[in-house]
Amino acid sequence: MNQIDVSLIDWSRAQFALTAIYHWCFVPLTLGLGVIMAVMESIYYRTGKEKWKRTAKFWMKLFGVNFAIGVATGIILEFEFGTNWSNYSWFVGDIFGAPLAIEGIVAFFMEATFIAVMFFGWKKVSKGFHLASTWLTVAGATISALWILVANAWMQNPVGMTFNPETVRNEMTDFWALISPFAIDKFCHTVISSWLVGSAFVVGVSSYFLLKKKETEFALDSVKIATIIGAVGIILSIITGDSSGHQVAQKQPMKLAAMEGLYDGEKGAGLTAIGIVNPSKQPNDAEEAFIVDLKIPKMLSFLANRDFNSFVPGVNDLINGYTKDDGTQEISVDEKIEKGKQAIAALADYSAAKKAKDETAKAEAKQRLDENFKYFGYGYFSRSEDVVPNVPLVFYAFRIMVCLAGYFLLLFVLVWFFNQRKKFAAMTWLQWVCILSIPLAYLTSQAGWIVAEVGRQPWTIQDILPVQAAVSDISASNVQLTFIIFAVLLTVLFVAEISIMIKQIKLGPEVEKETEE
Repeated sequence: MNQIDVSLIDWSRAQFALTAIYHWCFVPLTLGLGVIMAVMESIYYRTGKEKWKRTAKFWMKLFGVNFAIGVATGIILEFEFGTNWSNYSWFVGDIFGAPLAIEGIVAFFMEATFIAVMFFGWKKVSKGFHLASTWLTVAGATISALWILVANAWMQNPVGMTFNPETVRNEMTDFWALISPFAIDKFCHTVISSWLVGSAFVVGVSSYFLLKKKETEFALDSVKIATIIGAVGIILSIITGDSSGHQVAQKQPMKLAAMEGLYDGEKGAGLTAIGIVNPSKQPNDAEEAFIVDLKIPKMLSFLANRDFNSFVPGVNDLINGYTKDDGTQEISVDEKIEKGKQAIAALADYSAAKKAKDETAKAEAKQRLDENFKYFGYGYFSRSEDVVPNVPLVFYAFRIMVCLAGYFLLLFVLVWFFNQRKKFAAMTWLQWVCILSIPLAYLTSQAGWIVAEVGRQPWTIQDILPVQAAVSDISASNVQLTFIIFAVLLTVLFVAEISIMIKQIKLGPEVEKETEE
């Protein structure tokens, strides 16, 4: 595996990133728009006003278009684990496959069942049953996200397993351990932050109707609901983001160091509010980490450890080793690499002893493997610097996410305020801001995903399996070909969705009313 073609790794990562980025264009809108349309139908159920039924049906149609294409891209993404990352799938398939199987069996079938009632059951079932079907469709999408994010969180915080040298696989020992605090925080933050995307989309599309001077009541009603849900979502995302950041500090300190551009750890570490990273900065050199920066004193220490004076390790500390606040020693990456190589060698010795039926050598190899397995993945590295992610990318992505979330909170509050004062319908400049802000909502969500996934590089499974040991044994040219095919296919799907969305938006909610008659 150490002789693997580097271009194969790069192309495999690029293809997975391409598919994930496209897929993530659809998922947050599904999660966010689903809640908004369900709230609108709930208002219709309580008030009996037909305008809310028309409003809910319009957004449901856009939800359906987005949902369908999101499913298509998600299926491609899951298949790539078997085609491009087969060593990963073999190594942890017993664990990683379990939550994905539940997602497919429970959540997907739940969505597929109730989404049909939601779209085609308006005249066939009671108002209460239809409302329940809508909420169950939203719940199905959310449960689907839960199990996918449980699987993803396990990759970043592997728990509830043991390594079996007989099968050379990690095997699950405690299913419920997978639903760890790390996974719950990740799930809550990801799902709730998606409300921002759905709300920005609804407010932007509604602003289009206001600019066109048509369906004014529908647009203002939609804005009222979306701004409230969007603002609440951002506030809750700040709370869940804080909790998630604390988990990252405990489980993935290198990711936190990259998020903050922190190379040299310190007690009472400040949180970088504004900064320009020095692009030439490398671990353990004499360069300054920032060209310019502004920090909030001691805030990073508090966010990481709930203690303003605690020590937060930087990139250099994590590479060279350091003493924790509790007095324990974190060994250097070089030492971890050596232990990892011992674990890999012990596994090879175990296999050889098994073949030779030498039980004494087998037991000795098993003991060495158990002692060093914690650092198994480090054995695939040749340099300590290889464990450092792309610091500038993670640093800037994190700040883009945070700054844009603050921007949208302000925007939603302003739009809600002027809408309550009956002034928003005449504020064309603010309507244009809302329309032009739709892409920024997607950028906010994508930036958060970049922080989560690029920040954990070079690991597919934290500390256990790096990307170079996870790829399939195939030629790089095959991956290049499928990369091009997927790039074309996904772009066509993306353009198709936008075209269908625009067509439906131009038709407006009146089409729904006419269709029903």
